[in-house]
Amino acid sequence: MRRAVRRSTAATAVAAVVTAVVAVAPGGAAVAATPPDRPVVEVEVPGPERGSAVGSGHVLVPQNGRDRPRPRLSAAESAEDGRVTKLVDNGATDDRLDIVVVGDGYTAAELPQFHTDAKEIWAQTAAVEPYTTYEGMFNIWAVDAVSNESGVSGDPDRATVRDTAVGSYFWCGDIERLLCVDQVKLDRYVAKAPEADLVIVLANSTKYGGAGYNEPSPSLGYEGIATASAGNAKSGQVAIHETGHSLGKLADEYFYPGYPGYEQYTGPEPGDSNISTLSAADIAAQRVKWHRWLGETSPDGGAVGAYEGGGYFVKGLNRPTDNSMMRSVDKPFNLPGVEAMIAGFYRHAKPLTAVTPTESPLRVRHTAKADVVKLAGPGTQQLTVRWYVDGKEVRRLAGRTQVRVAEVARYLVDRRTHTLTVTAEDRTASVRDPKVAATMKSALSWKVRL
Repeated sequence: MRRAVRRSTAATAVAAVVTAVVAVAPGGAAVAATPPDRPVVEVEVPGPERGSAVGSGHVLVPQNGRDRPRPRLSAAESAEDGRVTKLVDNGATDDRLDIVVVGDGYTAAELPQFHTDAKEIWAQTAAVEPYTTYEGMFNIWAVDAVSNESGVSGDPDRATVRDTAVGSYFWCGDIERLLCVDQVKLDRYVAKAPEADLVIVLANSTKYGGAGYNEPSPSLGYEGIATASAGNAKSGQVAIHETGHSLGKLADEYFYPGYPGYEQYTGPEPGDSNISTLSAADIAAQRVKWHRWLGETSPDGGAVGAYEGGGYFVKGLNRPTDNSMMRSVDKPFNLPGVEAMIAGFYRHAKPLTAVTPTESPLRVRHTAKADVVKLAGPGTQQLTVRWYVDGKEVRRLAGRTQVRVAEVARYLVDRRTHTLTVTAEDRTASVRDPKVAATMKSALSWKVRL
């Protein structure tokens, strides 16, 4: 279920990295005049290492990085290059959200360390809600990218150049902490894994940095790329923030002094779900944006309301809470953000998978089996599972993941072909939008007869 939808909040573009740049406000798009052989892509800059802001606006950078040739590998190295490993297996690719992790700056001998780092970045991500609850909806893949040299360009200093598989480099766009990649080289590795929904690039470095490529891939369909230094814990927080854009379609909730006219937003109402020109009273009266959450206590602290500042502007745009993952490091997603992330999960994943194939009719000796996603956490409400014969619920089967045809034989005595259906529905209290809730249910059906 791939969506080639542009994130509606664009940001500052820095002229140093392209021939010409036009910066735009939320709801717009960045335009750059560059040679046709040097296409650009918009990326988010992480906030300073010692600050609390999770981001520092956006820039346009070359899509193909520094345009260096691919590393030449030995026969032994080539045998390792591009190998795919499933680190976390929660079910069929078509029914799960698949995250592909690619390492850069790891030599063939360092690939075991890359696998350790890939598991660690997922552990960091899965520790943040709503990932924690919905961990069972994800598959995690590691793709081995063999580099000639250990480490990445720009570490420890700007003059350092290393020969790596996907060309990761600090000092992208003259910004030390901005860690960019060659997206063309990267996509060669991503394509080796089954249907990526989200991509994480781990640089073999302890230097603070990262980047968010939040444009959906037109060729491979993934929602975005987050880059991070594998050895820097704070970089992991930046990577999680980037998934708020790519999966949650959330806007940034910080202001950015480098943005033209950042003191005051004067544009129209943005399309983003978590920033608004409206006050809390107007949001409630018009029943728009996060109106269903107003007054509720949010995981990031305080009550949901309308707090001034966001979308890169100090005034003129409001955010749902004082602080959240979309504003500061080490903060959780706020309540509207959690709902948006869950909506993103269900754009790519289904809660129900057929174990017994649905293509062939079942007879009395057969059993219909389904795999239902298990939600994590103490007290978490599990998915509601129901069974039906010809559309009529068989209540005594509720909650089960497998049913023998013999158990419903009394509904099949006329020996005609009937339909056995199972449904799974997520009724979490973390989703209040009926349109989102409607996407959180799936069904499987088998033809059955005695």
